[in-house]
Amino acid sequence: MCHDKHQIISHYERSIVFVESLAGITEEQWRTPIEPGKWTVAEVIGHLTPWDEFVLKQRLPFLFIEGSLPKGPDVGEINACAARNSRAQSREETIADFIHQRHQLIDALYEIVDKQWQLPFTIGASELTLYSYFASLVDHDQHHFSQIQKVLKNIEAIKWISSI
Repeated sequence: MCHDKHQIISHYERSIVFVESLAGITEEQWRTPIEPGKWTVAEVIGHLTPWDEFVLKQRLPFLFIEGSLPKGPDVGEINACAARNSRAQSREETIADFIHQRHQLIDALYEIVDKQWQLPFTIGASELTLYSYFASLVDHDQHHFSQIQKVLKNIEAIKWISSI
């Protein structure tokens, strides 16, 4: 397996482990905003699932064929709907949905032949490779995962200080 493909799949596999670990936090922590006025941990995790589905169904099948890609969805609408769903779902449901969709994406990535990871394709005015496309999605995950880690550490620090 080429290094680029391995790197992306490895991140996605680790992301499942990270999200599975969130099953051990309290409901209060799960429903805590990552910053004042921002999404909760639940909403952050919940919004990743529809984007994985979009990539799986509306990007991967069309990247290396002639013709234009299907139009992307309205980002605000997708995110708002995902946030609403995450508020209504249990933690277990949101985590299970994430894991299920992420596994499907990983399976699809394994099916892509190694040489395709460096072939150029165009989205709008941007020329990308599969690796550069997924590297930006990995950065997006890592940004949100670091926000979650930060808020969870802050909650633990506040609890510790309050117990003194």
